[in-house]
Amino acid sequence: MQMDRQKMKVKICLVGEGAVGKTCLIRRFIQDQFDDRYISTLGAKVSKKEIKLDGPNGGSDIDMTIWDIMGEKGFRELLKEAYFHGAQGVLAVCDVTRKQTLEDLGEWVAAVVKVTGNVPIEFLANKADLKDEMDVTEADIRRTAEAHRAPYLFTSAKTGQNVEDAFAKSSSPDRESSADRANFVGKHVEPL
Repeated sequence: MQMDRQKMKVKICLVGEGAVGKTCLIRRFIQDQFDDRYISTLGAKVSKKEIKLDGPNGGSDIDMTIWDIMGEKGFRELLKEAYFHGAQGVLAVCDVTRKQTLEDLGEWVAAVVKVTGNVPIEFLANKADLKDEMDVTEADIRRTAEAHRAPYLFTSAKTGQNVEDAFAKSSSPDRESSADRANFVGKHVEPL
């Protein structure tokens, strides 16, 4: 017997410092393209994509609204109410070549949680293709993710590594908020 597909709308926010690759991750996910020219996001850019997830109960058709949030520190407090309101998931992105961007994610996550409550969060260690320049270790990203009871992935907008997985997990109806993950055990995918 075929089960009905569940229809959902999900708002996902990408947060993190400037130049960590948030816009590039979105471009890779939406258009399957990569452009390494850096153009600073002003305010927020909103993109949409519909994805289909199969599951034992028929699966889901998910209409994703993806918010690319400006990464400048000075604007975090100014922007949070307008941009984070209604978010149902967060992709917290750092640049593996700049450890400070991982350390700053705690403030970004706190700003989102202050507005949205405990929504599902996933940490992305982006630019994993830059192996020779890595300044963020797996232990570093795992420690940060576990502090928030959240999963993490190493991603690369350039190669596409784990980009589809990151967005699919963030929009899955089976995702849990950090408050629901009392028995969380860190899960990850190694850098290639």
